[in-house]
Amino acid sequence: MTMIETPAGVTGTPYRGVATTASGLLSDVLRRVRLSGSLFLKGAYGSPWAFDSPGNCALIDLLAPGAERLIVFHSVRRGRLWITAAGHRVELEAGDLAILPASHQHLMGSHEMVAPVQISELLPPAPWNEIPVLHHGGDGEVTELVCGYFSSDELLFNSFLRSLPPVIRIRPTGNAATLFDVVLSRALEDGPSGDGTTARLPELLLVEALRLYSSEAPLASGWLAAANDPIVSRALKLIHDDPIREWSVAELSRAAATSRSVLGERFRELLGQSPIRYLAEWRMQLAANLLVATELRLSAVAEQIGYSSEAAFSRAFHRHVGRSPAQWRATGRG
Repeated sequence: MTMIETPAGVTGTPYRGVATTASGLLSDVLRRVRLSGSLFLKGAYGSPWAFDSPGNCALIDLLAPGAERLIVFHSVRRGRLWITAAGHRVELEAGDLAILPASHQHLMGSHEMVAPVQISELLPPAPWNEIPVLHHGGDGEVTELVCGYFSSDELLFNSFLRSLPPVIRIRPTGNAATLFDVVLSRALEDGPSGDGTTARLPELLLVEALRLYSSEAPLASGWLAAANDPIVSRALKLIHDDPIREWSVAELSRAAATSRSVLGERFRELLGQSPIRYLAEWRMQLAANLLVATELRLSAVAEQIGYSSEAAFSRAFHRHVGRSPAQWRATGRG
């Protein structure tokens, strides 16, 4: 199984950066989280065929024991198929990518209908030294799939994934299609060893896939909708560029060229919280990374994310996360 991981990018200096677009904001979020991924299956399926794929808990037990959540994806290399999850259905063809943000139990198959088979019954016992290869179905049209998942227990994942449908279809074209093809082909060629290219697979695919989806199917609410909103995105950029600053709503609204009332209203509509609450949560995300990815003392972590004292930081962290910084550090490294 090809394991691929993007470690948190942290330095010994306070967090400052540049996030200039919706794609840049998304890249910034994913750069701050510990995101891992794996290709877990490739196969060729002749029509008629259909699979019943398990949901999040069963997939975690099978693929990533100990993880809190998975994001499953299916890349169509040849042919066509349909996928249904929680009442949502998408039609896919060669070049498409399907993402299941919450890893719902889902059905998928050829357009020639047949009773679904539990895919877990066809897989060899884990762990796998190589990516399993399946051949299944009839003697009709062949569909080739590469299946994988992303995994992260980071705080912000709930925020920007929870507004997405149970299954979404990404149809890349041009440079995006080339990126998808090159990265997936390289991952398949490298196998379990991987290298610097496959290490960026989760970030490369998620950033581009979610960017494409949000631009083609604008969302009514949620983090991706906020990142594409002309008002809220300006405020988000300011927060991400300088999270240690003691921003007030008045300062944010002036810098974002809008009024306090409009900014507050747009944040509540899209994110269900105030700008200052978002700032606090983003600081906690940065702190959570530092606690796990570095050996910094709590006082140094507090200083890097803009808190004047270790005690104030510890209280805020426990209030937002439900665990003390020490407990989070111990769990994250456990």
